[in-house]
Amino acid sequence: MESLVILISGRGSNMQSLLEARAQIDRVTVISSNPDAMGLETARNYGVETIVIDHRSYPDRQAFDTALAECIDAYQPKLVALAGFMRILSDRFVQRYQGRLMNIHPSLLPALPGLGTHARALQEGIKIHGCTVHFVTPQLDHGPIVIQAAIPVLPSDTEETLATRVLQQEHLIYPLAVRWFMEDRIIMNENHVEVLDSSICEITLYSPGLSK
Repeated sequence: MESLVILISGRGSNMQSLLEARAQIDRVTVISSNPDAMGLETARNYGVETIVIDHRSYPDRQAFDTALAECIDAYQPKLVALAGFMRILSDRFVQRYQGRLMNIHPSLLPALPGLGTHARALQEGIKIHGCTVHFVTPQLDHGPIVIQAAIPVLPSDTEETLATRVLQQEHLIYPLAVRWFMEDRIIMNENHVEVLDSSICEITLYSPGLSK
């Protein structure tokens, strides 16, 4: 049985895009670090099992990570997908799931790691912005890249309009990357990812038409 665990902390829009796709996945479990996360109700509406591991109930990050890992391991997932999971994971946790811990980041990595990517893109005068699906490593936002999608930064863009258009691309490429993994089509060689039976157009997407 192919199992996927999705980790969330908030509204879970990327989680929803994964649940809508759900290709080649027999069982999905959603775990939230926040008992008030809007994504929990969304997941339940899809008939998905949800679990809350409230980070505030643990004395430190290590204790939280240990409890989270024990919960994840009970489901024996093939892949763990971060979807707006707003907790910094310890190196030990990341190494435990090395090669099967995936994240989506709202920039064209390795540019603009960390938070506030859309505001920073505008401040820096960047002309092309986007999002990246990557494997998580101990170095923040620097894991092997699976797929990226890019959009132009328009003269009229605000942080909000840019974020909205990038999020549209996130909802397209994250399910694609998860499907490739679940179908055993991803091969990693050190920091490089090869996707079997895919064209260059599939693995690197540029979408200038989404400019409104």
